[in-house]
Amino acid sequence: MDISNNIKDYLNDRSPIKRYASFDYCYNYFRYFYEHNNIEAIANPTTVQLSCLQLGFYLASWGMLRGSSFLLQKSVKHYEQLISAIAKMPKVCWEIDLNTYSDVSISLLLEIYKHIFSSLGENDEYASATLITKIMLGVFGNVPALDDNFCKGFGCGKHFSKSLLQKISEFYNANKEEVDKHKIKTIDFSTGTETTRYYTKAKLIDMVGFIEGIRKSRKQL
Repeated sequence: MDISNNIKDYLNDRSPIKRYASFDYCYNYFRYFYEHNNIEAIANPTTVQLSCLQLGFYLASWGMLRGSSFLLQKSVKHYEQLISAIAKMPKVCWEIDLNTYSDVSISLLLEIYKHIFSSLGENDEYASATLITKIMLGVFGNVPALDDNFCKGFGCGKHFSKSLLQKISEFYNANKEEVDKHKIKTIDFSTGTETTRYYTKAKLIDMVGFIEGIRKSRKQL
């Protein structure tokens, strides 16, 4: 994969009013609480509706409310249980990135995944790996999202597992120098300009795999 060109192509389609920026606004919102050591406030009675709206629109913008998704039949209040679960997660959940992947942190990522899964659906509703990893990316920035484009580009399945996370970690470590030279700041909603907050390394790999998947799809046409 051409890491730098893929990142460049992704950024060419990012602007304050285009859907790629939906990640920025969601990540900025949740990251603010972590940075101010006030994670539990995400689910406060005065904040929880906005938290649900932030997450819900990000997911909608990234295709998670299509006709086949059970979320299409839900109101934004459906996310309240998930927001409460996120607010109770330990601070270390927000500190994991590809450069800190280890057996311990990967085990924690698997636990986060399980908590989101159990907090999102009900009865026979099934939260897919694509949906859950998009949430983990948008809130914590700690894993790439396992959507069709990323999986095609990265050459992996959609089973969220220790072996997959190790594979992603190995890819990052093999390309660490090239990945780390990209210092990309998120877009601020109010001003449309850059914040002082940087994309995580997991987000960078997500972008690389996402664009690679698009390239491969185009070649097959």
